[in-house]
Amino acid sequence: MNRKRTIFYILFDIVAALLVWLLFYLYRRITNDMVILGGNVEYYFVPDYSLLPSIVSFPIVALFIHYLTGFYNAKVRYSRLVELFSTLVGSFFISTIIYFGMLVDDVVVSYTFYYRSFLILWAMFFTVTYLFRITQTLILLSQLRKGLIPNNVLIIGTGDTAHKVTEIIGNDSSRTGQKIIGYIAVRDRVVVDENMLLGRLNDLEQVVQSHIVNEVIIAVDDMDNDMIFSIANRLIVSGVDVKFAPRLFEVVTGHVSFTNVTAEPLVDITSSRMPAWQQSVKRFFDITSSAIAMIILLPVYLYVAVRVKLGSKGPIFYKQERIGYEGRPFMIYKFRTMYVDAESKGPQLSQVGDPRITPFGHVMRKYRLDELPQFWNIIKGDMSIVGPRPERRYYIEQIERIAPYYCLVYKVRPGLLSWGPIKIGYSDTIEKMVERLRYDIIYMDNMTIQTDIKILYYSIGVILRGKGQ
Repeated sequence: MNRKRTIFYILFDIVAALLVWLLFYLYRRITNDMVILGGNVEYYFVPDYSLLPSIVSFPIVALFIHYLTGFYNAKVRYSRLVELFSTLVGSFFISTIIYFGMLVDDVVVSYTFYYRSFLILWAMFFTVTYLFRITQTLILLSQLRKGLIPNNVLIIGTGDTAHKVTEIIGNDSSRTGQKIIGYIAVRDRVVVDENMLLGRLNDLEQVVQSHIVNEVIIAVDDMDNDMIFSIANRLIVSGVDVKFAPRLFEVVTGHVSFTNVTAEPLVDITSSRMPAWQQSVKRFFDITSSAIAMIILLPVYLYVAVRVKLGSKGPIFYKQERIGYEGRPFMIYKFRTMYVDAESKGPQLSQVGDPRITPFGHVMRKYRLDELPQFWNIIKGDMSIVGPRPERRYYIEQIERIAPYYCLVYKVRPGLLSWGPIKIGYSDTIEKMVERLRYDIIYMDNMTIQTDIKILYYSIGVILRGKGQ
């Protein structure tokens, strides 16, 4: 979801929560208290200052649950059915927490009235929240249809496949607001509008930068994997969605997915297959567990820092550029395990008995103590607890010569822990890196909270057995 639109959804969710709080408070004060206090009418005009904590906590709890449902995650929310279901489920959990958590000590007139009040709260919360949301969504969809919000598509290809995709997008454009801004010529014969040719494949980045492009669809006749991943590698850093028209292989292997039954099913290269709500839960777990770990492990941090400083000359921490989510570079942090200028002759993978590693560095690597500062990378949003290990550009370029599909790892945040090291151990050669990549791809095709928990469990076992290098 666009960041600006997300902010509007959040603001109106706050307004909805405050409005529901007021309505439900008035309902409870009139119905419940009237039975208890009878005709003391003056009571209802006396302010109740004890409710101040609830008016603050109510919207906070609401936003937190809405976040965990994944509502704020999607890049653009077209599906009104998903919006309805997300609001219904989120409202139920928010109402449950608020009602049974904050009103547990409330005076109970009767249990029938008590549980009926809960259903009324849920109905209120769902109705008000959904009305605000659907209004914004309908306005958004109207702006998309009128072309007030760019939803531009660039098609790579000019042959029969590109022509078919063009027809499908054109037939559905009145609903989706998608607009084809042009084509990139590759090797196909030209059966599309020649006046809309914007360049050849060599001009791809320039075309994307000079036009407002939201989505790129690769629709080349008889395209091969090398072409698909070569294009994806070039576009991943631009932030556009990259999709391609499915071939028989993608169809029979179940890699074709769709969220709209009237649109053309496409293979999405740049989006994670993990459900939006699980992505939110995963990110929440990353932040909280990393913060807790840094607090609990503070004595370990201090001990390791002192040992590193006393062990050899140089800084305590070592930082190095890695390539992460959406192909963006970031600085990864570690405790220094090597002597200063260990790579004066250029990048080198560490080996068993590597003389560049300090004596205490061997101990740290064995039990992965050097990786502890990466909890800060996780809190910052550079990394996740579980995900593909990030690499340097120098090694990525070598991996891509063998495995051009490396760009697929850019779909998710890189991880402190991953499945590859569990299966093959430390990757001290390019060939092992490629083998590890295979496990990373399988992991990303099966990303779930349950999978992350399993990897976390087995990784802890590897660390405790001192399998690091």
